[in-house]
Amino acid sequence: MAPFHRHGDLRMPASSLLHFQPPTIAAMAVLGTVLLVSMSAAADVLVVTDNQHPVQAPAGVRVVELDRAARLEADLAIGLPNTPDAASAVVQQRLRAGGDALQQRLAQAWQDVADAWSLGVTKLPAVVVDRRYVIYGEPDVVRAVARIKAFQDHRP
Repeated sequence: MAPFHRHGDLRMPASSLLHFQPPTIAAMAVLGTVLLVSMSAAADVLVVTDNQHPVQAPAGVRVVELDRAARLEADLAIGLPNTPDAASAVVQQRLRAGGDALQQRLAQAWQDVADAWSLGVTKLPAVVVDRRYVIYGEPDVVRAVARIKAFQDHRP
């Protein structure tokens, strides 16, 4: 999943800083629109994070929260009786009361963990594009995808 394993700013030669003009708000809005379009053109954008590493992701981007399954299971375990048989009965009742929707949320949460594991994600947050490129530590998904796109565009 190389080449983006480091978090930090991209470096520019000192000579290029002499000609730098700050972008206008209009230019930033156009750039944001272009980046969102390029994100949708990407074959696959996946964000892997947890509750401790919030991200800013546009609508339609799949965000995997690695601790979601544990949070769902912790909710099911609130106030359980001390005996295993009674606790099991309460959990089963809660699962039935939650219906198919709860069962699907649990299944998806565990599938998300398996998907992140299969990609080899090692740090959070991680923005993965096309199951091939990753940016670690960038909570702004649009910015991370832009960095990957810039790398792809300048690749020989």
